[in-house]
Amino acid sequence: MQLYNTIAGKKQEFTTVEPGKVKMYACGPTVYNFFHVGNARCFVVFDMLRRYFEYRGYEVCFVQNFTDIDDKVIRRANEEGVGYRDIAARYIEEYFTDAKGLGVRPATIHPLATDNIDMILDIVKTLVDNGHAYPSNGDVYFRTRSFRGYGKLSGQPIEDLESGARIDVSEQKEDPLDFALWKAAKPGEPAWDSPWGKGRPGWHIECSAMVRRYLGETIDLHCGGQDLIFPHHENEIAQSECCTGHTFANFWLHNGYINIDNRKMSKSLGNFFTVREVAEKYGYLPIRFFILSSHYRSPINFSQEIIEQAKAALERIFNCVDAVDFFLKNAPKEELRAGEEELVARFRATREAMIAAMDDDFNTGGGIAAIFDLVRELNGAVNGEAPASSAAIEEGKAILTEMTELFGFVREGGADNAFIAEIEAAIADRAAAKKAKNYVEADRIRAELLAKGVVLEDTPQGTKYKITK
Repeated sequence: MQLYNTIAGKKQEFTTVEPGKVKMYACGPTVYNFFHVGNARCFVVFDMLRRYFEYRGYEVCFVQNFTDIDDKVIRRANEEGVGYRDIAARYIEEYFTDAKGLGVRPATIHPLATDNIDMILDIVKTLVDNGHAYPSNGDVYFRTRSFRGYGKLSGQPIEDLESGARIDVSEQKEDPLDFALWKAAKPGEPAWDSPWGKGRPGWHIECSAMVRRYLGETIDLHCGGQDLIFPHHENEIAQSECCTGHTFANFWLHNGYINIDNRKMSKSLGNFFTVREVAEKYGYLPIRFFILSSHYRSPINFSQEIIEQAKAALERIFNCVDAVDFFLKNAPKEELRAGEEELVARFRATREAMIAAMDDDFNTGGGIAAIFDLVRELNGAVNGEAPASSAAIEEGKAILTEMTELFGFVREGGADNAFIAEIEAAIADRAAAKKAKNYVEADRIRAELLAKGVVLEDTPQGTKYKITK
C-alpha cells in the first residue's frame, strides 16, 4: 500500500514497526460544541483508513483523544455557569451521537487530556532537565531552536517561521518561536499542581503525552487535518523527539479542507454547518458518502446540492441491494450455468479494482467507483431479459455486501419488522384481489400503501416494494 507521507512530501510504501500491527493516532475534537462537516472529514476519513487496514488483515490500535481542557471549553463553561467537566462530558456524548450516525466507530482508546496530566508533567520535566524547555513566571516554554529538525513536517525553514512569530505582551519567552508546554494558572481557571506552580497544559503537549502513554515512543501513523501541520503537529514532533530521542511517527497523513464558496469551513469564519443540522435534513449517511467520494487530500466544496447528489447515489446502491434480495427470494435455487464464469469474473474484478484504488494513496473515490461498477453489473444480471442464476447473483451480492460494509454504506434505520409484515400482508391481499379480478380493491390497496410511503412495482418475479419515507 502506498500512502502520501507529509513528512517525506511523496507517496511511500506503508510499513509498520511491528509486522501486521498498526499504531495510529488522530487528533480528536476540542469538546465545547457540536462538530461541523469540516471537522467530520477527519473523523470519517481516518475511520475509513482504520477499516481498510483491518480489511487488509492488520491489527489496529487506534487512539483519538478528546481535548477537554482548553480556552474554548473554559469560556463556554463560564458563559453557562457550569464546570468545564460538565461542558466536556456533554459534548463528548454529542460527539458519539454524531459519530455513530456517520458510521465512525469508536477508537480503540479515547483518552482525555485531563486524565494524562501526570504524563504531561513527566514530559515537560524531562524537557526542562535536558535544556529543551525553560520555566518563566509559572509558564514553561519549549526552546524551538534547540530542535534542529524544526520545520521538517511543514517544509518551512526556521527563518521563514521566525518572520511570522509574535510575542504576546503577557508572555515571557526567550524567543518568539518558543511555544507553551505549561501555562500558569489564571484566576477562576482549572489548575493542577506542578514543579513550576499551579497551571494547566498547553495544547500541543497533550497529544505527545497520549501517544507516548497509549502507543509508545514511535508510532506508525499520525493523522489529522491539513490545518494541524503547523504549528500543532510540528510542535508535537519537536517536543516528543527532544524528550525521547526517537522518531515520533513514521508516517503523517493529512486530509484536505472542506470549503464553502472556496473558503475553508470553520467556526471562526462562521461559514459552517454542524453535522447534526445537516443530518436532521438529509440523514447522516449522505455526509459520509460525500466525504469519501473525493480523495482525502483534495479540497472539496460543500453544498446542499452535493449532499442531495450523495443521497441519490446511495439510493442507487440500496435499490440494487433490494433488487438482488427480491430476486434471490423469488428465483429458483440453481448452480452456475455454463458461460456464467465470465459474469462472476466481472463481479470479482470490481473487488480487485477497489483494492487497487485504495492501495494507491487511499483513493476512496476510486473504491466507490468500483462499487458502482458492481451495482451496474448486478442490475443487468437480475433485470435483463435472461436473468443470471441464483448462484451467480449470490456471489455478486456477497462482494457488494463486503464492499459496502467496508465503506460503512449500510442503510440507516430501516422499517421495523411490524411495518414490513404489514406491507407484505397488503401485497398478498392485493395479489388475491387481482386474481379474483377485483381491480378496484387492488388499486385501493396500492393507493393505501402509497399514502404510507410504499411504492409497488409489478415484475415477472412478483411484486416489489420500496419504502420512500
